[in-house]
Amino acid sequence: MGRYTLRRLLQLIPVILGTTFLIHFLVWNLPGDPFAGRCGERPCNPAYIERMTELYNLNDPLIIQYGKYLLNLLQGNFGEDFRGVPVAETMAEVWPNTVKLAVVALSIEIIIGIGAGVLTGLKRGGFLDNLVMISTLFLMSLPVFVIGYLLQLTLGLQLGIIRPTVSPEMPWSELIVPGFVLASLQVAFTARLTRASIAENMRADYVRTAVAKGLPRRRVVGVHLLRNSLIPAVTFLGTEVGALMAGAIVTEGIFNINGVGQTIYRGIITHDATAVVPMVTVLVLVYLLATLLVDLLYAVLDPRIRYE
Repeated sequence: MGRYTLRRLLQLIPVILGTTFLIHFLVWNLPGDPFAGRCGERPCNPAYIERMTELYNLNDPLIIQYGKYLLNLLQGNFGEDFRGVPVAETMAEVWPNTVKLAVVALSIEIIIGIGAGVLTGLKRGGFLDNLVMISTLFLMSLPVFVIGYLLQLTLGLQLGIIRPTVSPEMPWSELIVPGFVLASLQVAFTARLTRASIAENMRADYVRTAVAKGLPRRRVVGVHLLRNSLIPAVTFLGTEVGALMAGAIVTEGIFNINGVGQTIYRGIITHDATAVVPMVTVLVLVYLLATLLVDLLYAVLDPRIRYE
């Protein structure tokens, strides 16, 4: 396991270098004025463009630009945005909010998605199975912003059960509905994926052998069937960790949450590359670490998997 982990960590190095290089290149080297967001609707003054170009090393060759950018990242220097605010301060303010929202959304995916998938996989064709299939199809058919506005309107404005927008303190109780909105599509996919995996493994030889040995049903399901059947769902959930944070733009906007998604969106609208590049880079790192954790969980879930 240790050698495999080390090898996977080494494999992440070229991936990190490649993705950060592409992010830096696409944001800073596309045609047009990269500092247009500082000047509003008026064209930027040539002297100002020249000074900013020198400040951000845009006169250097591309590989030199990237080298300086990477060196600053390794030193923990994320620079300042166009407002003169250190990006590290902005990240320290918005990242905890998005992480809390993502934790709630991931918990909902695990509890509802996997729970519904296991129950329907064990009892296919019944009322609960049909109800879950219809419900998940409904969630998959509706865009996230429609679900968000419907819940905000009915539960918040009409019934008064929740706050229409999340308060600045962001208590966990106020994040349940936004978390469900963020996780709604993934809940549907997780439930269907788990159901299909449970139904397939129910016919596997090792399950029939466990039943023939006279093992209790709880042990057959919990030890033999469930662990092996959860691998597809765990893979899906692991890859969704980064997507939950990056894809929270709509949910954060509906419920007025000051998070990473809204910060990146504002940076894109205002052409503030100094804020967008570090934020997206950290998202890439989170996504890569999540996929590594999923790979390591395979051996825990499935005893047939051994890392050499």
